Amino acid sequence: MNEPIIDPAPSRSGPSVVLPARPEAIRLDAATTAVIIVDMQNAYASKGGYVDEAGFDVGPAASVIPKIAQVVDVARAAGMPVVYLQNGWDSNYVEAGTPLSPNWHKSNALKTMRARPALAGQFLARGGWDYELVDRLNVHEGDLRVHKPRYSAFFNSQLDSVLRARGIRALIFTGIATNVCVESTLRDGFHLEYFGVLLEDAVHHLGPDFIRQASLYNVEKFFGWVSNVADFCTAVGQLPPKEP
Repeated sequence: MNEPIIDPAPSRSGPSVVLPARPEAIRLDAATTAVIIVDMQNAYASKGGYVDEAGFDVGPAASVIPKIAQVVDVARAAGMPVVYLQNGWDSNYVEAGTPLSPNWHKSNALKTMRARPALAGQFLARGGWDYELVDRLNVHEGDLRVHKPRYSAFFNSQLDSVLRARGIRALIFTGIATNVCVESTLRDGFHLEYFGVLLEDAVHHLGPDFIRQASLYNVEKFFGWVSNVADFCTAVGQLPPKEP
């Protein structure tokens, strides 16, 4: 018996490939698929960034950077859009909210700055080092950047319109943090009718390992599909290269 294959865009006219995934394989093409890189900023992946200063372990984040770079190279060669998400706020933190906002109370960046006044203004402010993407990810002309003020990139951002304007149906998720901004964005994408695929070895979680396992379970069982970098690169590498 043939295994089921999910098809986000059955009316496509161009070439497609089948990506092995859990719980079912999913069919992808370059025209309707985008790679989403979530918050690969100094804040989340570098020593001295907000996550490090807030007491989380950023060491394992280094291992996902070359994985993401590999995914991006293969996607670009096939002509898939690459979208970099950057989390943060204006330099005066107006977008971060007031004590009337749960974000003011729950954001670890804001809490760390309030607890350590010497760090005020350093975390996740646009224009600052903490906000910028890590140097080891080589952003190309033509790649897209979307600013987001909350965990989900679909909240108060241009992401949905950017994707719909390009006819995107499937989203390949990489980045940080698996259990926070990655999962939040994938979940909201599900409710907006996007097919989300999480590459489990191109994401990094914050917290104990059971958090990572719970996020993978949630995605596989309820909100999307789970695959890995090797299978993505093998499958998408079979697509014809983008014309110059």
